[in-house]
Amino acid sequence: MRWWDKCRLGLVMLLLAWMAGAATARTVLELDTTRQPVALSDWGDSWTDPTAQASPQQVAALPDSAWQPTRQHAIYPLTSGQALWLRFTVPPAPDAERWYLEIPYASVDRASLFTQDSAGQWNEQRAGDAVPVADWPVPHRHPLLPIVVSAEEPRRYLLRIDNAHSFSAPLAFVSESFLYRSEQRVSLILGIYFGLAGLAVTLSVLSAASLRDTAYGLYGLSVALMALTQACITGIAGLHLWPGLPWWNDVSPLVLSVLTVAALLWFCSAVVSLPERSRRLTQAVLGMAGLGAVAAVAIMVVAPALRFQIMVPYIAVSVLVGLLVLLWAWRRGDRFGLWLLLGSLPVMLASGFPLARIAGLIPVSFMTMHGMQVGIAFELPVLLVILMLRSQQRREHNRRIQGLDRVDPATGLINGQVFAERMIRMIARSQRLKHQSVVLVIDVINVNAIAREFGRHSAEELPLRVAGRLMSAAREIDSVARLSERRFGMLVEGPLTPEEAAQCAPRVVARGLMPFKNKPIDWVAQLRVAQALVPLDGTDAQVVIEQLGVVLATVPPDSKRAVFLLHE
Repeated sequence: MRWWDKCRLGLVMLLLAWMAGAATARTVLELDTTRQPVALSDWGDSWTDPTAQASPQQVAALPDSAWQPTRQHAIYPLTSGQALWLRFTVPPAPDAERWYLEIPYASVDRASLFTQDSAGQWNEQRAGDAVPVADWPVPHRHPLLPIVVSAEEPRRYLLRIDNAHSFSAPLAFVSESFLYRSEQRVSLILGIYFGLAGLAVTLSVLSAASLRDTAYGLYGLSVALMALTQACITGIAGLHLWPGLPWWNDVSPLVLSVLTVAALLWFCSAVVSLPERSRRLTQAVLGMAGLGAVAAVAIMVVAPALRFQIMVPYIAVSVLVGLLVLLWAWRRGDRFGLWLLLGSLPVMLASGFPLARIAGLIPVSFMTMHGMQVGIAFELPVLLVILMLRSQQRREHNRRIQGLDRVDPATGLINGQVFAERMIRMIARSQRLKHQSVVLVIDVINVNAIAREFGRHSAEELPLRVAGRLMSAAREIDSVARLSERRFGMLVEGPLTPEEAAQCAPRVVARGLMPFKNKPIDWVAQLRVAQALVPLDGTDAQVVIEQLGVVLATVPPDSKRAVFLLHE
């Protein structure tokens, strides 16, 4: 064997020896107050009871060969009817601090810590969402199990975990002082989150009531359900809302998650105005939302092992349907569809972490526990801004629709209804202030002549040009209206002297006879004007308008006169 072959073989053997040593090396537990939390790394052992029937005495009597070393991020596959056992020994340590075994997973079904007393009996401490929080050794957001530390002798513990799905919480030891400081930070973060959620719900309810927009109501419902879901996941709900309801504490995260997704799906359809766009898609979305209520009820009545088989497919299909609806709306010109999709992406991505944790694909971590909260914190203001922009657009649309009922679309002038309303107010002011105002009804009488000489398009253009001339002749306080295709009205606000009132109608006629830009010299507007003084000639607006119309109707077609007074 050549020398380099010998060297290579030696390196391989050294590598294998190092790997074997690393595989068998075990760290030593040391409860150090300066380095917390103290994680349960590889100095514990684990064993899975396939029947969940073993007692602490039987577990303690198991041979060492039945146990496997614990690992920091290990994922233990569990189902209903199985139990995970962990054993560890706490070495002698100063007893100046109280220590706790922290299980940072509020949704664990049951965690039982066993310790052996001097008589050889195993004493149990229990926590988890299958146990009323009031019965926990330490009421908290997640299980906290006290550890007795002795300065003289080690203490041996057994920990039993019962859970309907895989378990991967990072077990750690924390002192009382450290726990107090960390809870202050967590409480601040959770307080900000739930405060924002409460503010969003309040604003949405007030907006829904004032604007009569169901989208705001659905937004408030979605946010409230999201906040309740996060309260369940973080343990806030079990600690403060229903501490004496372990069954509901166990099932509520799944039920509320399904209802939240259903509400969000309904909300998305409302934001993109899906009922106005597609009846078939609306029925499909509402059907999926209704199916969410059915799934929520099913989760509450089925066996624990079947709950996730209902929840996960429903959430996955609903998210897919929501994405397709938003993409469909965006492709058809809804500008809010894309923004809603982008705003929902953080929550959609974050929702994958707890699902992957439940499936046993990834261990419990900050992102699996708080990723949804981070995603929702980004989503809430985005969705609220989208709703505000949507409401603004709807208000502008409604104003335009209402404006069409009050404005002539061809000229932009007010119509006859608004003209009559303003005339009523003008007459009332004139009576109160004891002055005279003028009402003019104006007919364009040469439309047919313009059509014969210059064509149909010119005839259609002439009333539009007249509207512009009348607007230029009116003051800011005056009103000009289009009463029919060839008839206009003008309100000239007083006070007016007799001379000023007498000039109103001739001035309008003269404006019509002025040449138009880029038109032949004989392309002019021939106008006939009937004029009334109010309140002198009448105080009923509708009657005065009708009388002026009668005056113009009785004028002979070949009359050269252009101005007519109501009572002359």
